[in-house]
This record gives sequence, C-alpha cells and structure tokens, in this order.
Amino acid sequence: MDIALHDHPTSSAAWRVRIALAFKDVPYRRVAVDLRQHAQHTPAYRAVNPQGRVPTLEVDGVALMQSLVIIDWLDRRFPQPRLIPEADLPRARALAMANIVACDMHPLCKQTVMAQLTGRFGAEPAGLAAWQHHWLGEGLSALEALADPEGPFLVGDGPGVAEICVVPQLFNARLWGAPLHGYPRLLRAEAACAALPAFRAAHPDTVRGA
Repeated sequence: MDIALHDHPTSSAAWRVRIALAFKDVPYRRVAVDLRQHAQHTPAYRAVNPQGRVPTLEVDGVALMQSLVIIDWLDRRFPQPRLIPEADLPRARALAMANIVACDMHPLCKQTVMAQLTGRFGAEPAGLAAWQHHWLGEGLSALEALADPEGPFLVGDGPGVAEICVVPQLFNARLWGAPLHGYPRLLRAEAACAALPAFRAAHPDTVRGA
C-alpha cells in the first residue's frame, strides 16, 4: 500500500493526521505543500484535492480529505491502537471534543479567515485578536467542561482523537496570545501528550527539521 500525506508543518489539521499516523506506525511519504507560496491553489494540487486544503492522504492514488475523515479511515484500516473509542458514550464525547476544535474553533480562527476580515472588512490587528480570543475562549471552555476531571487524558485512560485535535489547537492559541490559565484539564492532557513519541514526532518543529 502506497500512502502519501500532502501537508504543511504548521497546519494544525495536517498535524492531527501526522499524530494519528505516528501512533499507528503507518509508513508514508510526505509531500510538502507550501501554504506560504499558495501551493494549495495550484492546478496540480487542486487535481488531488479540489478543495485546495491540507491535509490530503493519498492511498494507492485515492485522495482522502478532511482530518477527521482521515483519522476515522486510519482507525478502520489500522485498528490498533484505537484513536476513536469503541464504546458508544466515550466515542460520542471524544468525537464531540474533536468536532468542537475541527468544526467550530479552527475554521473561525485560521489565517484565511483573518485575511478576509482584514482585506474585505478592514479589521484592525486588535479586532482580529479579539475575534480569535473570543472563539478560542468559547471552544476551550466547552472542552474543559467535557474533559475527564481526573485525567491525565481527556477521555478515558489514553490519548485519542480528542487529544489529537486539542493539542495543536492549544499550540495555536499560544501563538495568537490567548490566555490559557483557565483550562487546567486541557493543559494537563497537553503535558501528558508532550511526553509521548507520536506527539513529538508529529510536532511542526520536528517536521521542519526532518
């Protein structure tokens, strides 16, 4: 099976997939997509991913898009270790947390949205920061409430799809200057994940240095 991941080191959506691939020890080729040069909008890349986004996981020439879809496919194709819980209620909670990040927080705070707010609506830097901090706060507060109170992980005894989504989002929140002191459960899980080889291998600094 030939697997290629089209990604960019600092894309948090691509970062999620790198963590999942590392957990499952799946061999793959990295195909760099330079978002700074808008390579995602070239005809060649649009032929692979019509949406013009990263990540894309190509499996024997078939393109899979959207990070949570890719993680679900990996869990089905390579069942161990499981990243999405099998039991109904933990599964629902883990996927809810993943979707809060991937569907509610990330889309509202990403750089393409910031560019639109600036270019089309004249938003100033202070307004952009307030926008990001508002939506990050909304999402992080919900995630904190949903996280296991004892930990160290967010759902159950080990890391999974919830941590895979939350850890990159916390990284971005720091880049954007959002306050994180009110989220001890999330920070505890982040610290636990930082000690794991899969999270270290997928980190943007590791990928950039490879």
